[in-house]
Amino acid sequence: MFRNFGWAAHFRMMRTYFGISAVLFVAGIVAGITATGFSDFLDNQLEGIKKLSDIVNQSSNPTLMAIIIIFLNNAVKAGLVIYFGFLFGVYPAFFMVMNGMVIGYLMHKYYVEHGASTMFEILVKGILPHGIIEIPIIIIAAAYGLRSGNIAFRWLGCLFNPSKAKAMAQETERYVITTLPVLLGIVLLLLVASLIESTITPYLLQK
Repeated sequence: MFRNFGWAAHFRMMRTYFGISAVLFVAGIVAGITATGFSDFLDNQLEGIKKLSDIVNQSSNPTLMAIIIIFLNNAVKAGLVIYFGFLFGVYPAFFMVMNGMVIGYLMHKYYVEHGASTMFEILVKGILPHGIIEIPIIIIAAAYGLRSGNIAFRWLGCLFNPSKAKAMAQETERYVITTLPVLLGIVLLLLVASLIESTITPYLLQK
């Protein structure tokens, strides 16, 4: 079934959603750097990340625990982003902006407290090795979440034009089936990213 699916046409159709997802992420980065009014909220987000790090460091096998926690956390969120998108796209949009804000705020914080060289080192050694895979993947996941939201809004239109409900049901079914191999690919790539983040990234940061 998937072999005969028009993946090239499908991904061309998804380009707008990929673009919107990327713009939301970049907007979040800019907001994290410039919107100081969110500092308390973002500090709480960083504190949550620190608590996960403490759990990892206190385990008997920190590397294995890091792989498990990072992978499960990201894989579950990827699935939620895609399918909670049916709640009119609110969750994936919030997810992308928030992830961008955390990165922007963290980089700005390092810049203010330690200078540009330290900030650049954290970016290159601490984020980019796994971020090269992870960031495009979360952009893709959120793009599908936004598409889910678009479908939800179009279902509202069926309330005023019931004759389109059957066609919408068929389109929704095709879309949900399409997301299954996409989600599988996302999960596999997130596993690779978690392996990099748990092994290569700590090694680079210690050098």
